[in-house]
Amino acid sequence: MTTELSAARYEAKSAVDDGIGIYTLRDTTTDVVVRIAPSLGANAYSMKVKGQEILFSPYEKLSQLKAKPTLLGTPFLAPWANRLDHEGFYANGKHYALDPAVGNYRFDGSKQPIHGLLNYASEWKMIGIYDGPDQAWYTFRLEFFRIPAYMAQWPFAHTIDITYRLKEGNLEVQTEITNLAFEAMPLVIGYHPYYQLTDAPRDEWKVTLPAREHVKLNEKLTPTGEREANPYTSPVTLRGKQLDDVFTGLAANAVFSVEGKRQKVEVVYGPKYSVAVVYAPPGRSFICFEPMTGITNGANLAHAGKYPELQTIQAGGVWKESFWVKPSGF
Repeated sequence: MTTELSAARYEAKSAVDDGIGIYTLRDTTTDVVVRIAPSLGANAYSMKVKGQEILFSPYEKLSQLKAKPTLLGTPFLAPWANRLDHEGFYANGKHYALDPAVGNYRFDGSKQPIHGLLNYASEWKMIGIYDGPDQAWYTFRLEFFRIPAYMAQWPFAHTIDITYRLKEGNLEVQTEITNLAFEAMPLVIGYHPYYQLTDAPRDEWKVTLPAREHVKLNEKLTPTGEREANPYTSPVTLRGKQLDDVFTGLAANAVFSVEGKRQKVEVVYGPKYSVAVVYAPPGRSFICFEPMTGITNGANLAHAGKYPELQTIQAGGVWKESFWVKPSGF
């Protein structure tokens, strides 16, 4: 009598993609494969479900991203997400000016600093791996406090751990931040994932936007401090719609989703992601459900008395939260 060992359901393996070191998570039962490039911002740049890519990229090769960085996959936005209304921010009643001479942040079309410092950071290191019978995961760490060019812009010593966990065909993205500074650190981070479907054109996608409040923006797309009721009744068809909106009043574990003929991608927000930015420009085959810890320009609005919900991490404190990507119908 012979006994055959069945193949493991979950795999976590290192590999090389187009000359760049990557890490791969695989669930063989649901046929989901996630690929992460730590040297390109610890970005999970690919998530295939039964061979169908659900994370948008304008590139065919990973080397193209390295040669000409752009936002794709699951970019991490820190130490501030989205826009600041000027080249500086307030924390603990003090103003901190950004230094454009360092040259490590970008501007939007209105000359506002946008999306932080870490979109393409190369300093991430893999510090943990697991591929057991119930899940597979990798943890990557960036020691922000060791990098003078980052500290010059955001002088709060901290570390960031990102864990990508694949379980039952769903991807959990867990972020843990440890504040090593002697003062509280404002928490205005987020992610900018780009989702796509392959079974229907963009204009036929139906979108669910489960938020009570819609944040009013000025002509530069920064919040005014005013809010109104969410004007979108779910589900919303994207035909004729252009979204670049900020939403608050999310319930704990709110589920944003996009659905085609059968395919569906749900994004579940952990309760500490209290803000959602939704971006779906016309003529582009993607939609971004962006989990945020605060509204755009939140640190400066809090200082102005217009955003009392600003999260902070106390000196020596740790913040941890997740969001989940749940595909179905593939």
